[in-house]
Amino acid sequence: RQTGGAKDGSFKIALDNEGHEDFTIVTVDVADKPGLLTVLSSTFHDMNLNVEKVEYAQGEGIKFWVADENEAKIEDAEDGENIKQYLSIVLHKLVRGSNKARPYAQAFSEGADSGGVPVEGGDHLNRELLYSLLDSYLKNDVVSIQESIVHHVEFTLARSRYKFDNREAYFAAAHSLRDRLIERWNDTQAWLKYKDPKRVYYLSMEFLMGRTFLNALHNLGVIAPYQEALSGLGYEMENVQQAERDAALGNGGLGRLASCFLDSMATLNLPAWGYGIRYEYGMFRQVVSEGFQKEQPDYWLTFGYPWEIERPHVTYPVKFYGHVSVHEEGSDGRQNFVWNAGEEVTAVAYDNPIPGFKTPSTINLRLWAAKPCQEFNLEAFNTGDYVSSIIDKQKAETITSVLYPDDKTFEGKELRLKQQHFMVSATLQDIVRRYKEQHDSFDAFPEKVAMQLNDTHPTLGIPELMRILMDENHLGWTKSWEITTKVFSFTNHTVLPEALEQWPVSLVEKLLPRHMQIIYDINWRFLKELQTSYGIEGDRLGRMSIILETEYGKMVRMAYLALVASHTVNGVAAIHSNLIKETIFKDFFDIFPEKFQNKTNGVTQ
Repeated sequence: RQTGGAKDGSFKIALDNEGHEDFTIVTVDVADKPGLLTVLSSTFHDMNLNVEKVEYAQGEGIKFWVADENEAKIEDAEDGENIKQYLSIVLHKLVRGSNKARPYAQAFSEGADSGGVPVEGGDHLNRELLYSLLDSYLKNDVVSIQESIVHHVEFTLARSRYKFDNREAYFAAAHSLRDRLIERWNDTQAWLKYKDPKRVYYLSMEFLMGRTFLNALHNLGVIAPYQEALSGLGYEMENVQQAERDAALGNGGLGRLASCFLDSMATLNLPAWGYGIRYEYGMFRQVVSEGFQKEQPDYWLTFGYPWEIERPHVTYPVKFYGHVSVHEEGSDGRQNFVWNAGEEVTAVAYDNPIPGFKTPSTINLRLWAAKPCQEFNLEAFNTGDYVSSIIDKQKAETITSVLYPDDKTFEGKELRLKQQHFMVSATLQDIVRRYKEQHDSFDAFPEKVAMQLNDTHPTLGIPELMRILMDENHLGWTKSWEITTKVFSFTNHTVLPEALEQWPVSLVEKLLPRHMQIIYDINWRFLKELQTSYGIEGDRLGRMSIILETEYGKMVRMAYLALVASHTVNGVAAIHSNLIKETIFKDFFDIFPEKFQNKTNGVTQ
């Protein structure tokens, strides 16, 4: 039996594992308040505990019969202490008469990371004060929301609160709602870093997010007070929300599926991140002129995008072109490959909070924008060469300008391949950096990282991870390949052979010389395995090769590279998943049937 309570004696908490065979009995002795039972039940739910029964015992308090997500009692002493600490924070806020507490925010308030190691450079901080200043969530009553909206009109938009139109009302309301998303996003990320679970990273070149405002209002359960708040200020929700631009960073089903998965993972409280590209121009904007539909550039960032958070300090170098040199290191003469790049750009992160439905969990979609390593060539400008002075800036920013540039020309193909490598290189550097913050070796990498490839576009992440592990972290091929094949999984979106993505070997060798070497090595070892372990020869061996020989030259079959390196492969509907087994991937299914699965996502707002 464990007991605990507040220092001022205003409440007591006791955990009892002896009073029932199947459940832990948690007794909370505190003065009754309106909504107390609802708050406590919600708190147990936040801790992933199931409440079987609630009973009020005279002289003892409220008793909760609880079990964990596996329907087992809470017998671990550390888990018991965590439950008491969490409940204490919530009860302390209730006793003080304040609004809902932010217990997750305490994960970093003690000045230590998830392993109990003090955070470097934080000794000067008054952490207790910093936590107490924002120790509760923003209130969601109508008056508080109105105050927040008007605050953003004056101080974010720098407009007069006596004169602002529907567009400005939207931006002020959006910033007000974003404040509520950010506090949940910060708490979610702090809690995940504290717990260090296995994280899933969803890599996609498209995210058809649609409009965020109404979706976030519904997910946070605050649409009614926001409607009333805007109405009280003299604005109608219907007119205000029309001012939002659609973030059409996708081309259809593939991009919408990606966004739906993020919504679902947030709702299921999964530790997930999405990664993609922050295109300056979205899919396209439709207009009707003289009875005909016309497509125009969709510059969705014209008036700003209130939901994104620029992270200028989160940047990574992304390399292209150049050549590879080989150096021998150590007494054993081990070869180390060095990619001497001919071009380099900087990837800058932009974060977008993704709220779950009726849960405080708020995950992240990180989009990358390309910037030049050198913003401006002053020397060229001073000599009168004004075009050359900004050429690097234009070349870099072109990478993330347009969703799916026309690939009918060689330059168009090259730009598409650049986009794909840009996204996966920045993403993998970010994932590896986050992992290394809490781990000294890559031994636990497959237990902490799962990467889902949404179609073949992010497949270059496979050779990129191999390059990072071998060339930058000096792991051998065998260890690197073992890690790679345990962390990647692949979603296929087509049943047509001609729709499977292929890239000319000559283009990949020019743009990504080190990656082409690694792809050749992967293919050579895979074909050897097919011959020695499965006795496959002749035409079938050629059909399964990652490198395809054509009359126009060699091609890299990206879907086959994804199949070889991924531990699981799925279609997007039951009928589709069955078709790929019988058609385009039949040779692979006959040998690796255990790899093939189906995943059908649910419907989201």
